[in-house]
Amino acid sequence: MKQIALVLFIGFAVSLCNLSERLHKGGSGSGSNSAGGVTDNAAKPERAQPSAAQSAALSGGSEAKWDRQGMSFTVPPNWTETQQESKNLTWRSPGAGAASLIVSISPMGEEFPVDASIQAFYDGAKTRAQNGEVDELKWVEIDGVKGVQFREAVPEQPDGHRRLQWMAYRKYTGQVQMVNVMLASEGKDFERHKDAMYGILYSLKLAH
Repeated sequence: MKQIALVLFIGFAVSLCNLSERLHKGGSGSGSNSAGGVTDNAAKPERAQPSAAQSAALSGGSEAKWDRQGMSFTVPPNWTETQQESKNLTWRSPGAGAASLIVSISPMGEEFPVDASIQAFYDGAKTRAQNGEVDELKWVEIDGVKGVQFREAVPEQPDGHRRLQWMAYRKYTGQVQMVNVMLASEGKDFERHKDAMYGILYSLKLAH
């Protein structure tokens, strides 16, 4: 589990480095229709709506509550919490080839350029899509919060990790926060976990 989390957070760190470079260049311009059919940060986001299969994957499940951050998810039966700290939450499915839910909160300063930042995340994912590294990209609103959702393409190696990720900003208890939700498994197991992953993501409830 620690190895999976490490790999995923290394990927997240790389995305933050890309964000820093884009913000330094003033990268808050519009995108194009080339990735995900979404134009720019002014575009109306798709509202998260689980399919019948995604809802069914959570049937009989339980609520994963993160009271310190005013957040909750619905997870499938037998998923267990493996970490809950002030800024990190992790749940995991049972058995071999498991899937993971990894949520992180990053506090930002009051003057942090939220609009430019979220656009930079979108633009970075769009570049990855053009390079064949991402096969789904769109703006998605979950529980009233607009964010960037992307899914990584099938990895070259079956045991390579594949992520479904949603990133957004909110103001919670007077603090600007980046909310980073990742659902992941090894590439060879992604399809059998996919409905549950989307169901979990779209079940998110968050105070803001």
